[in-house]
Amino acid sequence: MKSFGVRINLLILMLVLSLIAIAPRLDVSGVEIRSLDEISKSQGLNIGDVIKSINNVEIETPEHFIELLKETSSINPVRINIVTDKSNANYLAQNNLLFELENLTIKNSKIPNIKDGEILREINNIKINTEEDWEKIRYDLLPVKAIRIKTEKKEYVFQISKELEINVKDVSRNNIRKGLDLEGGTRVLLKPVGETKTSDQDIRNLIDVISDRLDIYGLADKRIRSAEVEGDKLILVEIAGISKEEIEGFIATQGKFEAKIGNEIVFTGGKDVPFVCKDDGTCSGIRSCSAVDTGKSGCRFEFSIKLSTDAAKRHAEITKSLDIVSSGVGSEGYLSKPLDLYLDNELIDTLQISSSLKGSETTDILISGSGFGDSEEIALNDALLNMQKLQTVLITGSLPFQLEVVKIDSISPIFGEEFLKNAILAGAVAMVAVLIVVFIRYRNLKVIIPMMITLLSEIFIIMGFAGLFKWNLDLAAIAGIIASVGTGVDDQIVIADEILRGKEQIFNWKERLKRAFFIIFVAYAATLAAMLPLIWAVAGLLRGFAIATLVGVSIGVFITRPAFGAMLERLMSK
Repeated sequence: MKSFGVRINLLILMLVLSLIAIAPRLDVSGVEIRSLDEISKSQGLNIGDVIKSINNVEIETPEHFIELLKETSSINPVRINIVTDKSNANYLAQNNLLFELENLTIKNSKIPNIKDGEILREINNIKINTEEDWEKIRYDLLPVKAIRIKTEKKEYVFQISKELEINVKDVSRNNIRKGLDLEGGTRVLLKPVGETKTSDQDIRNLIDVISDRLDIYGLADKRIRSAEVEGDKLILVEIAGISKEEIEGFIATQGKFEAKIGNEIVFTGGKDVPFVCKDDGTCSGIRSCSAVDTGKSGCRFEFSIKLSTDAAKRHAEITKSLDIVSSGVGSEGYLSKPLDLYLDNELIDTLQISSSLKGSETTDILISGSGFGDSEEIALNDALLNMQKLQTVLITGSLPFQLEVVKIDSISPIFGEEFLKNAILAGAVAMVAVLIVVFIRYRNLKVIIPMMITLLSEIFIIMGFAGLFKWNLDLAAIAGIIASVGTGVDDQIVIADEILRGKEQIFNWKERLKRAFFIIFVAYAATLAAMLPLIWAVAGLLRGFAIATLVGVSIGVFITRPAFGAMLERLMSK
């Protein structure tokens, strides 16, 4: 390597480091988990895990994964075994528990892993001491999202659902991350709306709450950052695995929750509610579905929460002056004013307060709501979505500002793949065209070959940079890479002209190179001045282009173009 010289050795070193940073993986199979529900997490699955097979069928593509899930859903009961690179998860999707009980001993079990002869101890943390306990709870468990069964030997967790809430993508074959417009997803630009001007701290608080909401919602594949357009502070959210409708109805809403008795606020979402039950059939789930007067179906959900000490005191103070209203003979009765639930100033439900809670500092509250649709299935899904939104708002609290959707774009993964293919093809065609022009200009392979080597090296090192810093490559970034390669060709022509002219006129090559690099550095400074403002321009949507161009040009000026000059010197001196 010593004979190559410092400049060429530096290029070789950077290529090796880039290879390590990219970390290409040739033997890759399965699909990568993009987002998943809490029950799937309890089964040992995590975002980033690679699903290898379902029911012993190897997974090839995300489309194949979806197809297999649909096939398993047609079987009753649905038994699903998911094997990942790290764990093994069993799911059971059905409308009953599929085992019998005799003297608390399980028999005729059709549930995977639960064997006949095991003694039932608990279901969803409820102790089963007698068969009467079992009969009392077994029908109350359905429909729920999960059932936890504990025997004297071990604890089992099963999914009770028609569909698994797992979103997948192709397995990453290297450390290079694709941007939203290549991988597919939704991009939304949000503007805070309020009487006071938003500060940088307000924007940071908004970003934190939005991020928390998405985490609770089971969406981890996200990017949230601040942006500024014409003096207005905005928030740019890029996220996979969520639709435009969900963005508008969930992320962009303020989520201001208030529970009132009359006009007095008892508690709000966030700090007043330290615990919210989620994904547990004993304290959260759909309790009933029935036809409504409009000819539609309606489903009702319930989940329990715990109030803070301050909220419990407010409840006691407000209710102690209320009258007790009788609801019939032998009835316990209820208070004269109900507990009204408001979300974003809209009444979502009214709950009667038991007379036993008069003046009580109770911390246990049962929240309920509804979902509607043209069919029971639609109503059930609507109720589940409404419950999830309400639970999330109660956990995270409301946003400090209302948000206005400035712009929203949804990109299909299929379109993203086409964009990537077309971008690569356009870049390849452009490079070939440039090399042909250069060949016509010099008619010398001693110029063309090192030019091609350094151009390809420049692209590879940029990829290494992207892999090392987990930088998302989007279409704008690819355009920036092509632009930096274009400036590289221009610089290499300057270098080639100076070296060839130096040979013809028997001038010192070092002096000629100094002159060439003076021109290159002036152009580099101009590029820096032009690209830096683009990082923050147009809400940061051109950030990828600006960063890719700056990184590419910097790599070219300090690594690949000096190496090109060294190669050309050696070749032309022979």
